[in-house]
Parts: sequence; structure tokens; C-alpha cells
Amino acid sequence: MTLRIAQVNCVLDPQRRDPETLLAAWKTLPAIAEATAGAGADVVVVQANYAEARFTRRGVRYHFIPVVGVRALAPWRLRRAVQEVAPDIVHLNGLDFPLHARLLSTLAPPMLVQDHASRAARPRLGQLRRWGHAHAAAALFTAEAQAEPFRATRQLPTRAPIFAVPESSSGFEPGDRIEARARTGVHGDPAILWIGRLDANKDPLTAIEAFRLARERLPRAELWCVHGTNALLPEIERRLASDPALACHVHLLGRVPHAQVEQLCRACDLLLATSHCEGSGYALIEALACGLPPVVSDIAPFRALAGGLAESRFAAPGDAPVFAEGLVSLARRPSDRRRAAVRRHFDAHLAFPVVGRRLVDIYQAVVARNPGR
Repeated sequence: MTLRIAQVNCVLDPQRRDPETLLAAWKTLPAIAEATAGAGADVVVVQANYAEARFTRRGVRYHFIPVVGVRALAPWRLRRAVQEVAPDIVHLNGLDFPLHARLLSTLAPPMLVQDHASRAARPRLGQLRRWGHAHAAAALFTAEAQAEPFRATRQLPTRAPIFAVPESSSGFEPGDRIEARARTGVHGDPAILWIGRLDANKDPLTAIEAFRLARERLPRAELWCVHGTNALLPEIERRLASDPALACHVHLLGRVPHAQVEQLCRACDLLLATSHCEGSGYALIEALACGLPPVVSDIAPFRALAGGLAESRFAAPGDAPVFAEGLVSLARRPSDRRRAAVRRHFDAHLAFPVVGRRLVDIYQAVVARNPGR
């Protein structure tokens, strides 16, 4: 039996792009839908939008539902749109839409919710989430352990099973390292890549200290940092100004086009990720897609993504010496074989077809658990 899935997305595009342009910009949205369809499901994406549009693309139907304006009443419009689809199961993306979740759970098919970097809420919002998710049939996280704070505060029902599935995947591919270095100007042996916001959670200061310690044994190493928001930039600049010998080997690239990230992953030798908390880890997923061995924080989602990979190293958040040891350890292993092994891990566990099959397996399990709905 082919299951019909309604994948519901409530986030509005702040740039108000037309649907085709939006799908091109939000690449993982159609990619996940297409992967699910490719695994044998009938997929309809119900997307909150500023204007209505309906079309089919690559085997997936898209319903863009207008939910703005005085009379829009967004949750009710989305519920009505989902009801018209007549799905076997409803997949609501995000834990920050309790009213939408409550209304969708009143429909006949079971509803599951998927985490996208939410955090367990404080009491008032927590009560709203508790009410909104009370009838959720299941919840999806990158790692099962991420559900614990939501369960502990009853923001997810205890009877709802938790399923582990990557939040998304990547279309990045390995490429020629020499050509990528020529395109990007990257150099270093090893060249180490760090990607993230310059804030306390991503912890770039630990990354810089780990690089400094590693460079004592890797004198030709270079650190390349792609960063968006710059809250800690003044502190980082002061740290580098205090150590000119270190500063000339730390390259702050700022924000770069997404395609350039793929070239940087191809050009570099190792990924360094020092986050304290993540919903999933898009930078890690993209690096693995390019075959880049990771040295990352020992947190649940990173373990779920790279824990089975021999070419990975883990350190407690903030532990610069252990991060440094991981960099040195991986830098001393043959590069080409490392990258091939990382890509094999990605293909086996994280590629879009794998995620699509996992989602269909979850949908089937949830429907089987809720035969009366």
C-alpha cells in the first residue's frame, strides 16, 4: 500500500519569493520531499505562503497556502488544506507551532512532529507546547537523546515514540582537491575548515585555541573560518591581535555563497566543529558529503551523524586540548583513503535516498501503531 504523506511547513519566507524561486533557495525542502517520494510514498507538501499556488514537480505535489492578512487565520487554513489532501499521515516540521499541531492532530490521520533545532521551552510556552503536542503520534529528532528535555517537561507526550532520523542531507559531492584549492585560495597541510556563527554556542574561541595547540605539532596547518553572525568577532580579533604568529594562520572568510562552501569542503582536509548544542548539524552533513573527516563536539546529534565513522574524532564542548589531539590524530592518516571512507559512510547513512527510506519506514510504523485513526 502506498502511503500518502502531507509534509507541512509553517515557516513563511521573509523575502516573499515566488514558489519556484523559494524551492530553489530552500533546497532541502524539495529534496526531502523527493527522497520520500522516491522511497515509495505519495508526497504532498503543504507550505505556508503569501500567495496561493499548486503544482507538481519531480513527483511531488506542492500546495502553497496563503496564510497572511487579517482574515487568513493561518493554522485553520493549513488544517483545511491538509484535510483536502486526505493523507494517511501528517508530518509537521518544527516544534514551535503548538496551535498548528493541535489543530492538525484533530484530523483523522496520525500526526508526527519533527524537531528542527528547537529547545525545550520555559514554563509558559512549555504549557502551550504541552497542549499543542498532546496528541502527537510520534516525534522525530536527529538523535533520540535530544527528546529527553521535551519529555521531561511534558512538551511531548510520553506515549509517543521517538524516532531518530537526520534532519536533512546534502547534495554536495567530493571533488578534485587541487582544483578546489586553486578556486578558493585555500592552502595548508592540513587545511582545517570551521563553519558557524560567531557566538558562544558555536564557540569559535575554542576552535582557535584547539588550532593553536594542534599547530605546535602541525606547523604547516591553516584554519579557514566561514561565519555568518559576528557577535564574538571583536573578541576573536583581540585574541588574534595578541598572538600575531597565530593570527597569520587563521583566515576569517565571513559569509560566503553556498556553492563556495562545497568548494571549501573539497579544498580542506579536516572539519572542526565546536558547538555546544545543535539540532542536527548542516555543516557537518555537508562536510561528510564531500568526504571531509570531522573533529567535532561530543553531542548527541553529532554522534548520530558521525559516531559510526572511524575517520571521526570527538571532544567535550570547550575542551580545546582534546579537539587539538583529534586534529593531530586525523592529520597523520592517509588523506585519499580517509576521504573515500567518509563518503562511503555518508552514502550508507546520510544520503537523501537513505533519509527518504527511513522516513517511509517511520511513517509505516506510526500508521501501524494507530490503526483506528
